Amino acid sequence: MTASTSASKKTEKYFYGLGRRKTSTARVRLYKGTGKIVINDKPGEEYVNFADLIPLIQAPLLVTEQQSAYDISARVNGGGVISQAEAIRLGVAKALVALDNAFRPKLRQYKYLTTDSRVIERKKPGLKKARKAPQYTKR
Repeated sequence: MTASTSASKKTEKYFYGLGRRKTSTARVRLYKGTGKIVINDKPGEEYVNFADLIPLIQAPLLVTEQQSAYDISARVNGGGVISQAEAIRLGVAKALVALDNAFRPKLRQYKYLTTDSRVIERKKPGLKKARKAPQYTKR
């Protein structure tokens, strides 16, 4: 992304959505465009590395038939690659609802507006992990 396109994106109208998953946070902006994905100022395919995650990110756009109408620009931090992709998906879904509230029932049906609240359980004292205990010896 060059400086001129970056400056034009900042003045252009966008729709915003915040997505979270595990420890990942994604701030997503939807711009009128052709379906490009930019994550942390890198092309989506270059940032994610897994070909399976690009359709995961685009899923809310595919369901609402908007895949070639909007560009996705996301700022993501924390977590792993998969949880970041799922956070972006939630952000895209919320941005689509901000764009047009008529998309809400369809996105709800596919559970794209539901935040997955599962996080890693904390480690307890005396245990090796959250639940794994040291081997019991009788004598």
